[in-house]
Parts: sequence; structure tokens; C-alpha cells
Amino acid sequence: MNKAWEHLKTITHHKWLVMEGCFKVGLFRQGIMHDLSKFSPTEFIVGAKYWQGNRSPNNAEREDIGYSSSWLHHKGRNKHHYEYWIDYSANDIRGGMAPAPMPTKYVIEMFMDRIAASKVYNGEAYQDGDPLKYYQSSLTPPPLHKRTKRQLEFLLHMLADYGEEKTFRYIRTRILQNHRR
Repeated sequence: MNKAWEHLKTITHHKWLVMEGCFKVGLFRQGIMHDLSKFSPTEFIVGAKYWQGNRSPNNAEREDIGYSSSWLHHKGRNKHHYEYWIDYSANDIRGGMAPAPMPTKYVIEMFMDRIAASKVYNGEAYQDGDPLKYYQSSLTPPPLHKRTKRQLEFLLHMLADYGEEKTFRYIRTRILQNHRR
């Protein structure tokens, strides 16, 4: 029961941080709806079982059984994950998979998600460059559409160089003013 309580606190804190960031840039629906599937039995039970407090329980489940049932459930229900946007390529007659461009509002939510995850797992040691460092630490680059990749990397670099206040103001006044879709 203690791990379930700790997991509940972790996902609630994460959700709160994403909501706070989304609200600051004007994405109220994204902030409210963010990661609600984590409270479903399919995701919550696995999260509680594998909770460690310093990384995603999905990674621990993946190490234990070879895949993450929780992640497979999660990524198919949350449009702020680039994996949601992997589809069959219209340009590949063999039926290969390719990343589709993410709508801007979901790129912003994905950006907020990365900030919140870094804050949760790094705690007091969090710095604005942490989400970029985590993104760059991937052994293989994520399969992002070129426009999505450009948007996300621009924001991660801006956050690392100029901080939250300036980056969030830029998102609110420059990006979202022009991309209400």
C-alpha cells in the first residue's frame, strides 16, 4: 500500500506541474486532461507495483517482463507523446512506419511534460537545462516528424538558455497566438 500511495503522490505532483505550465501558456484543456489515464487501473496498478521514486515505473516493468503494458496503454491515449503520432507512411509502398506531424498544442504539452518529469525526478537539483539534457541523452534519436522535432528542440534550447519565464511568454505570445489548432 505504501508504494501505491507514493506512486499516487508522484503522478499527482507531475500532473500538477504540467497543469501549472499549460495554464501559464493558455492551454487550459491540455493542463486539465493531461495524463488522466495514469489513474486508470491498467496504468495505476503497474505504476504502484514498480514505483521507485527516481524514474518511471514503466522502465522497471520493461526490465522485468520485456515490455511495459502500462506504457502501451498510456501512449495510445495521450496525444502529447510522439509515439501516438507514429503511423503507416503514405510515401512508403511497403507499409513502413513514419512519424506524423504533431499539432502545436500537443508539442507544447509534450514540452511541459518533459519539464515536469525532470522536476519530479531531479527534485531540488532541477535546472532549466535538465529537460534538454534528458532529451539529448537518448541512445537513438526519437522518431519525430521534422517539424515536431524542430519545435521541441527549439523550446528545449530556449528553456535551457533563457529559463521558464521567457520561454513560457514566448509560447503564449508568439507560438500559440499563431497556432490555435
